[in-house]
Amino acid sequence: MNSNKSKLIIGTRSSKLALWQTNFVKENLEKFFPDIEVTIKEIKTKGDQITDISLSKIEGKGFFTKEIEDALLNNEIDLAVHSLKDLPTKLPGGLKISAVLNREDPCDVLILRNEPAYRRIGETAKRAFNNLKEGSKVGTSSLRRISQLKAIRDDLEYLELRGNVDTRIRKLQEGQYDAIVLAYAGVKRLGFENLISEKFNPKEILPAVCQGILAIESRENDNDTESTIMKLNDEKAYLISIAEREFLSTLQGGCQIPVGAYSEIIENKITLYGVIASLDGKKIIRDKITGNLNEAKEIGIKLAQMLLQNGGRKILENIMPIRQNTSLFNV
Repeated sequence: MNSNKSKLIIGTRSSKLALWQTNFVKENLEKFFPDIEVTIKEIKTKGDQITDISLSKIEGKGFFTKEIEDALLNNEIDLAVHSLKDLPTKLPGGLKISAVLNREDPCDVLILRNEPAYRRIGETAKRAFNNLKEGSKVGTSSLRRISQLKAIRDDLEYLELRGNVDTRIRKLQEGQYDAIVLAYAGVKRLGFENLISEKFNPKEILPAVCQGILAIESRENDNDTESTIMKLNDEKAYLISIAEREFLSTLQGGCQIPVGAYSEIIENKITLYGVIASLDGKKIIRDKITGNLNEAKEIGIKLAQMLLQNGGRKILENIMPIRQNTSLFNV
C-alpha cells in the first residue's frame, strides 16, 4: 500500500504497557507501509508523575493523556496511541480518534498472592474471588470495580492500588495485598497471563468503557496521517466504541463515576450492557439493549437514559458533591 507520509512520530506514555501498545501499532503500520519511517516519542503525563495520591482525590480530566495531546496539537508528534478507556469522551478541539484496533478480551481478572491455582483449563468448580477469606485485602484503584465487587462481597477490605501493571503485581507479591484486580488486556499483553486466578464474566463485573481497545488519535486537519492510520481500523471495535462512549457521554461522567459497559456483536446485532453503581455497592442499576449496527450511537444514548430513569440518576446525584471536588478515574 502507498501513503503520502514518509515519516510518522508516535507519542506515548513510557510505561511498559503503553510501549507495548505503541510498538504493536508501529509494527502494524510498518507491515502496511514498509516505506514509512515510524519512530516513538515517550512523553510523561500527570498520571505517571503523581503516584502517591489516590486517583479518587486528583482533580482534572485527561489524567493520562493531556501532555500527549498537547504534543499532538503542537505538531511535536503525528499521532498518539492510547488505551481508549483513558480518553475523555470529549476530546480537545482539533483532535480526533482516527482508528481503533481489534478489541482484546475486555474482562477484569483477579490475581491471588498465594494460590494462582484456578487458572487451569477447564476448572470451573471454584471461583477464586468467592473463596477469599473474610477480611482479605483486595487492591484496585477503580471505583467501578470496587462498587461491583462490594455488591458481591462486602466483607473484604478494598485498598487503593497505584502503579503500572508490573508494579501492581510486585506490590501483591510483596504481601501488601492478598489479591488484586486488573484489566485482562494489560495482564496478557505484558505476559502475566499465567498468574491469573479468575477471569470475571464481563456481563457480571462490567468493565470500563472501551476497556481492551487501543485508539489512535490524530489532528483533525492532518488528512494524510488519518488516511494512513485508517488502514488499521477495526469496524467492530469502532462500532463498540461508539456505543460505549455515547453511553458514558450521556451520563456526563467522563471517567469520573462508577460506571461500566460491555458490548458484543452477534449476527449483525449489537448488544450493550451497562451499569451504574453506588460507591458502597449497595445500589446497582444495570440493563441491556440490542439494536442494529447502524444504531450504535442511539443504543448508547438510550441505555444511559434507561439507567438514569431506573435509579441511576439518584445514584449520580449522591455522588455529585464528590465529583465537584475530585475526579474518580476508572483505571
